[in-house]
Amino acid sequence: MADFNQVLEPGDYKKGEINVVIEIPTGSNHKIEWDRKRACFMLDRIEPMAFAKPCNYGFIPQTLDEDGDELDVLVITDQPLTTGIYVKARVLGVMKFVDDGEVDDKIIAVVDDDRNNGDQIKVLEDLPKRTLEQLEYHFNHYKDLKKPGSTKVKGFFGLEEAIKVIEDATKRF
Repeated sequence: MADFNQVLEPGDYKKGEINVVIEIPTGSNHKIEWDRKRACFMLDRIEPMAFAKPCNYGFIPQTLDEDGDELDVLVITDQPLTTGIYVKARVLGVMKFVDDGEVDDKIIAVVDDDRNNGDQIKVLEDLPKRTLEQLEYHFNHYKDLKKPGSTKVKGFFGLEEAIKVIEDATKRF
């Protein structure tokens, strides 16, 4: 397997276009993480099914968030995507998030060419309100059985704020 941080660039994020490597498919309770040192995926843990991911979960290559990992991306699709693929995605916004006192923001995106829905989702406000409510609920509670109250969604922000977060993460890398 290739090292995604060596073979992929972040994408043209200033135009809202990013490359995303998928770690966890929608509906999975497997916490799969990219192991940067070994250039492979690792099963970190198995979460309770009640905390299965409500969307695809991945990262932007050649970025580092404030928590020391690649910048996370939540990719909204109708069907789960496969671990280990990369997709060209369109940035909608960012979910500002704190995990155990550390900033751990999540970029929100959709697949750039989604002919199934006619590429109807262009901005964060195009997502169903219920989708954002589910993301907020999941990330506020997914660690409740181990460490209650250790995660907090601070809010959802649009493209401009997301681009700033991505730019900072590329500079950190």
